[in-house]
Amino acid sequence: MGMSYGYGPASDRNEMIAVIRNAVEQGVTFFDTAEVYGPYINEELVGEALLPYQNDVVIATKFGFDIQDGKQSGMNSRPEHIKQVVEQSLKRLKLDAIDLYYQHRVDPDVPIEEVAGAVKDLIQEGKVKHWGLSEAGVQTIRRAHDVHPLAAVQSEYSLWWRRPEETLLPTLEELGIGFVPFSPLGKGYLTGRFKADATFAENDLRNILPRFTPEALEANQSMVELLEDVAQQKNATPAQIALAWLLAQKDWIVPIPGTTKRERLTENLGAAAIDLSADELSQISTAASKIELLGARYPEELEKRTGL
Repeated sequence: MGMSYGYGPASDRNEMIAVIRNAVEQGVTFFDTAEVYGPYINEELVGEALLPYQNDVVIATKFGFDIQDGKQSGMNSRPEHIKQVVEQSLKRLKLDAIDLYYQHRVDPDVPIEEVAGAVKDLIQEGKVKHWGLSEAGVQTIRRAHDVHPLAAVQSEYSLWWRRPEETLLPTLEELGIGFVPFSPLGKGYLTGRFKADATFAENDLRNILPRFTPEALEANQSMVELLEDVAQQKNATPAQIALAWLLAQKDWIVPIPGTTKRERLTENLGAAAIDLSADELSQISTAASKIELLGARYPEELEKRTGL
């Protein structure tokens, strides 16, 4: 997402293709995009970059919004809309079938059974291989899964957003559904890069997030300090510890850290080689749970779109 949308100006296209291909060369097999990133240009970027590797990777994209004049204009998961936009995503991604097709956000105006039925049709037609939900509530997940089995659910999860542990993770484990945490580095905060005086580009979504006000950036440094302490003991970076902690929670959790830089890509992938003992994991979890974080993860309007 961040290559094209959400975190300031879109990055150089040729360099981003090189970063994606370098990820494949380093063993990455799972890539995530969405029609609304850009909109459209991120799917086109991913499609071009991964064209030589289609047989070796899994590509996920998402539907669920109306897009007018290049901007989101409300949610739309009506079956006829899904069947229209899947054709466009297939074309942009240069695919015959989408490996994993998520509903980007639950549409309160369309019963999830209708959404599941539409995607089930696409699976039977060979246009989609698997499907998933993003930021959905557990009852919606159960209802969707009853119509056609979900392969994955995507939601935010990290040391500074642990709500999925309450009901979401137990439900996914019960149903045998994989979990894909986005923002596993807290939109960059858990890397330790951002101090109270940090500034962001005009079109960077962090400008509107309560956890990225100067007060919150300063107040929440104790979480970064915790990661820095563990990183020093393990000869690693805070980002690697944050990712290693996530990877150790369940073997069916696949975090999707984003980056536009090759060196950060290599750093993030290094997390897979870090072995945190049961005692270390417990110590990190306990210490993190005692830290009272300042600021909501989303403004109220965006949070209302989640957990439905």
